[in-house]
Amino acid sequence: MDRAGVFGGEPVDGWAVSKYLVQASWEDCPHLDKQAKEELMAAYPPYQRDARTKGIPQLGSGAIYQVPESDILVADFEVPEYYLKAYGMDVGWNRTAAVWGAKDRESGAIYLYSEHYRGQAEPVVHAMAIQSRGKWIPGVIDPAAAGRSQKDGIQLLMQYREMGLDLQPALNAVEAGIYAVWQLLSVGKLKVFKSLGNWITEFRLYQRDTEGRVVKQNDHLMDATRYLIMSGIDRAKASPARLPRAPVYSYGTQPQAWMELFAYVVLGLFGAAVSFLSTHA
Repeated sequence: MDRAGVFGGEPVDGWAVSKYLVQASWEDCPHLDKQAKEELMAAYPPYQRDARTKGIPQLGSGAIYQVPESDILVADFEVPEYYLKAYGMDVGWNRTAAVWGAKDRESGAIYLYSEHYRGQAEPVVHAMAIQSRGKWIPGVIDPAAAGRSQKDGIQLLMQYREMGLDLQPALNAVEAGIYAVWQLLSVGKLKVFKSLGNWITEFRLYQRDTEGRVVKQNDHLMDATRYLIMSGIDRAKASPARLPRAPVYSYGTQPQAWMELFAYVVLGLFGAAVSFLSTHA
């Protein structure tokens, strides 16, 4: 049997003929010793290393962000409240996507920590999903949303605002945005949580065609990331401060508070008497 369920190129009764994928890495190649791996690694461009060594699907020379996944993916962690947060949003009926970023003011690093990825749903569905991450978090949206709608000619930007989202149009300079994202990825200032599966999938497929143009397929989160970096981070803010509650004394039950009140009264009367005597002496 040369393929699953196929013998001699013909289907075998009782077998379901289908396609399958086997992912292999260098660990599955015992003939590669340490020296051979080091020599091969040095010959591979950085953006191909994960594909060559770990079997992770990756585009070739057309890849837009030629940065190894291992350099940008980090384990999820609880984002501190003092990090500045914002999100970028790309809209469409077939797919609406949003990605949330949090900036560490001390290091300047930005972490993409959450994503929304859903198609063929009404705006209210997306709005509720976005608000569940924090109604106070500001966002930026595909600027084309101000001039088109998913349904009945309603302008999405205004519609989402009416639903309570804090949104502004994003700067949609494609090449400048790609360059800004690439710079941050290259210097380690843009990191991505490993749980963002849809973002990672789009990252792997994000490419240019033979004419050098960006392939406009499966790029909704990539666009949302551009909006976030180009415009959203400037709007980012920290979680609303939780002011400490002032102590409330009940003078009927707190002896110490009664003593403090009595002392204030006595000192006040003493000060008034001194002032009166000094002016009538």
